[in-house]
Amino acid sequence: MDSFVFNTSPSIQFGSGMLATLGETARARLGDRIFLVTDPGMLATGIVERALEILKSADIDVTVFSEVQADPPESVIMDAVKTAMEGGIKGVIGLGGGSSLDVAKLVALLAMGKETLQDIYGVGMAKGPRLPLLLIPTTSGTGSEVTPISIVTTGINQKMGVVSPVILPDIALLDPELTLGLPPHITAATGIDAMVHAIEAFASASPNNNPISRNLATQALTLMGTSLETAVHHGADVEARSNMLLGSMLAGQAFANSPVAAVHALAYPLGGHFHIPHGLSNALVLPHVLRFNTKVAPQPYAELAPFAFPELANLEGQECAEAFCTAMAELSKRCGLQQTLREMDIPKDILPTLAGDAMKQTRLLVNNPRELTEADALSIYNAAW
Repeated sequence: MDSFVFNTSPSIQFGSGMLATLGETARARLGDRIFLVTDPGMLATGIVERALEILKSADIDVTVFSEVQADPPESVIMDAVKTAMEGGIKGVIGLGGGSSLDVAKLVALLAMGKETLQDIYGVGMAKGPRLPLLLIPTTSGTGSEVTPISIVTTGINQKMGVVSPVILPDIALLDPELTLGLPPHITAATGIDAMVHAIEAFASASPNNNPISRNLATQALTLMGTSLETAVHHGADVEARSNMLLGSMLAGQAFANSPVAAVHALAYPLGGHFHIPHGLSNALVLPHVLRFNTKVAPQPYAELAPFAFPELANLEGQECAEAFCTAMAELSKRCGLQQTLREMDIPKDILPTLAGDAMKQTRLLVNNPRELTEADALSIYNAAW
């Protein structure tokens, strides 16, 4: 067996109503002066207010930063860090979707004043130390609560990653009840995003692809493949919401150690140029990247297919892999997601620019099971258009 390294959050706390334990947990691990990172949309849900009441009942002083944007730019991160440093905080909580959790990770690191954002871009550049960190996801998509990754929008339309085990949180607190209010379209997009994490982790060409990640990926797809449509169309179904949240977390653990590849590389330019939500960006290119990969590397997708779609269990090899591609596309459509780039008002003449930008995602493309050129990227974007 090849050598590998597997890192994840040291404490995972999962269960309906788990938010009620936040005060005791935070007081014990994060201290009595906490910086809570969230976004304006979360404020409107009432979840932040509930969290604040729980924290204050534990005699914890809380500073709230609620200016997180989707695909957070550097300026938002630096504003949050400045506010945190001025408040003399002892610990950080991220509450919300992946963007809020990503910002919280960087605040916990940079508020120590030992490193700058420019210093830590890339793999393994962040050295620490950081402040104690607790993350609470309210979507079932990014798995950010168990990943050593934070994505930042740099400049006008480029994205860069901070990748280091230093930014893995101390505690991931997962409460399915916090996801009950997610609208169908967001549930669908984030759910497909989480399934992509599992798919790419399982098929990754990374030397660190490992049996733990592969087993987590299959378990994640088993949970999510049978629950996504229910969560989308029957959003109050707690069992479906629980399966999606746990599946998303398992997929996060998988790809945090066996990294994602070309689906994400081609999705990032869509978010950078057109501010398409990350999950939807992944969904738009997923079937076309899968079809590209299965032509030369069908086996991992054939192995995965029955976990997400039990009806494909009798198929094998290339036939099974192709059926898996089709099934993922049909699932996305049944969940109400847009299926083409032109539906997103993306002009066809920008596709070469998108292809060029995708090729800059070298840390991702190196993990793809089939080598992908700029011409290949353009062909995939054309197929998605």
